[in-house]
Formats: sequence, structure tokens, C-alpha cells
Amino acid sequence: MSEKRYIISDASKQVEVEAHVLRYWEDELSLEIPRNEMGHRYYTDKNIKLLKNVKYLKEQGFQLKAIKMILPDLQDADDNILDVVLKRKDELNNKVMEEEHLLENSSTAILSMQETTSSSQNSSVTPVIHTTSEEKMQQFQIILTEIIANAVRQNNQELEQNIEERISNTILKQVDYLMRTNEEREELRFKKLDETIRAVQKERMELAATSEFTTYEKPVKKKRSLFSKRKK
Repeated sequence: MSEKRYIISDASKQVEVEAHVLRYWEDELSLEIPRNEMGHRYYTDKNIKLLKNVKYLKEQGFQLKAIKMILPDLQDADDNILDVVLKRKDELNNKVMEEEHLLENSSTAILSMQETTSSSQNSSVTPVIHTTSEEKMQQFQIILTEIIANAVRQNNQELEQNIEERISNTILKQVDYLMRTNEEREELRFKKLDETIRAVQKERMELAATSEFTTYEKPVKKKRSLFSKRKK
């Protein structure tokens, strides 16, 4: 028996979140959501169960990065496993915060090294400060431009997929409507044809009955002879 497939709109209804939330979770958690022949997402019962567990943990205060750490345990998690996971909420969220703190410290250290290198290459203090500020602003503008470009590309892809899904659904509905209309027309045509045949048969039967009545000879009465005796 083949597995049941759900399009993203049906999956969002079952998980009770918006469709864009499912796409966001897919990216952030690196979920492997299958695609059909046209490249559209479809969800299985297993995918929906996992997404429901993700939604439940989000409602309990878990960060997505913390959920990603335990994602393999959530594939077929039941209530007992979820209870165990809930007890590790603070532990996992703190671990995420520590990793983010380390990442921020590493970024700060790299920037500090870049500033130190830039300072050692210049003898004047004032020009160094001015140049470093401009470089930071340029780096910030480059990063911001890249973030906006990525967001636009991602939104365009999602918009294109949504349009394709809507077009596909519209075409399917139109095809179904045309097929049903054609069937109704064929049924009406056969009905009229049957009525016509019945009418012709009835007319022929009436004509045949009329013809038999017309050609039927009435019995000839014998003429009484003048010499025949009348019965007393």
C-alpha cells in the first residue's frame, strides 16, 4: 500500500501552523521533506508527526537550535520520550546560548585582530580610526546587502512554488470540471437519443395498429331470399 501524501496546505492544517512556518522549520532544522515529480513539497504521515512534535516543543519554550540537537529522537517520539526531552529543556537552551556566546566572542576577536593589523600598518592615530570606521560600515553594508539578496531569492523561490502549486490545483480543478461537464452532456445526449428511439417505436406501433384496423374486413350479411320462410 502506497504512503499517503499531503500538499503543504493540507500539512499546515494538520500541524496547525501557517505554510511559511513549515518552510522556515524545514530550513532551520535541515529537514528532508520529499518532493514530487514537479518539484513541489509533499508530506507523509511521518513528516507530519515530526512537525507536530516540533510545534509542541516550541510551545514549551524550546529554541529551534535546541530542537535540532535532538531531532533524531523526535522522529517517532511518543509521550514518554517527549516528557524526557522536556526535562532537558534548560540544559539544551543553555547549550545553544553558550554556542552563540562563543560565536560572538570569536567574531569580536577576529574584528579585533583585523583592527590591530590595520593599526600596525599606519603610523598616524587619527587616520586609522577614520579608516576602521569606514571599513566597518562597508562590511556592514555588504553583509546587509547579502542578507537582503538572500531573503529576496528565498521569497521569490517560495512565491514561485506557491504559484506553481496554485496553477496545478487550478488546472486539475478545470480538468475535473470539463470531464464532469462532458459526462453530463454525453448522458443527456444518450437520454435524448433513447427518448427519440422510444418515440419512433411507439409511432410505428400505432401506425401498425391503425393499418390492421383499416384492412380488417367486416363480415358480409347474407341477404334474405324473398322466398325464404320467415320464422314464426
